[in-house]
Amino acid sequence: MTSAGEIDYSARHENFESWFQTPLGRALLADQRDCVDRHVRKLSGARQLQVGLSHRLPLAPTTDFAQRILTTPAWDSVIPDGVAVCDADELPFPGDSMDLVILHHTADFSPHPHQALREASRVLRGEGMMVLIGFNPFSLWGLRKMISRQNGGPWGGRFMMKRRMEDWLRLLDFSVEYTGSSFFRMPLQRQELNARKGMVERVCGNRFLPVGAYYCILAKKRVYSRIPRKPVWQSSKVITLPGRGTVGASLSYPGKGRSGTQAVFNHDHIEEY
Repeated sequence: MTSAGEIDYSARHENFESWFQTPLGRALLADQRDCVDRHVRKLSGARQLQVGLSHRLPLAPTTDFAQRILTTPAWDSVIPDGVAVCDADELPFPGDSMDLVILHHTADFSPHPHQALREASRVLRGEGMMVLIGFNPFSLWGLRKMISRQNGGPWGGRFMMKRRMEDWLRLLDFSVEYTGSSFFRMPLQRQELNARKGMVERVCGNRFLPVGAYYCILAKKRVYSRIPRKPVWQSSKVITLPGRGTVGASLSYPGKGRSGTQAVFNHDHIEEY
């Protein structure tokens, strides 16, 4: 339940996920997968993390990483291994533990977008890469959101400015390696209207008019990872801990709330370097 005036982000997440099953949603997701693949196909490392709205929308499933982890904000009884149930602004991972972090409309649909970005920065190791996907307010899609009264699908998101996201990244000690917009189809499901896609691309699809439906930002974390130091243990102060369980909470927990995060993959999967 939400109070009057409070945004129900859980409902908007579910609606946006369902929207990706529409023809326009499938076309957008395919374009985003191609865009992300162009920028990360040559990357490799130990762990890749995608922070998004659903584990059913992976963007880079074939990259050369030993582990590919996804997060989802809602519990589901059929969530597979390798998926963490958590909020974007409370990631249940240690700092400097990921080599690549992909944020799929995370800031658009988070109640705390800046904190979500800080969390992604925290778990990313020094010199690691971040890919950020967000809706472009300076586009036909942004215009529709501005005049539309609907809160379903993409229109329930914030459509934050690309320059603002770049500024936040620089404040977090990232260097922006690439930025651009893509997907020049009109925000309409009707196929006969979207058949004019070529005309829209010729008018808008150039580097001087970056008015695609979404933007993609590729950034590198310039803060180097801390060198782990072996602690000097004193036997009199060592406390015996219980056996290793899951990251965040027990697997038996049926749901989640703001008081904590849950994960459905074993702690053994996250290994130290």
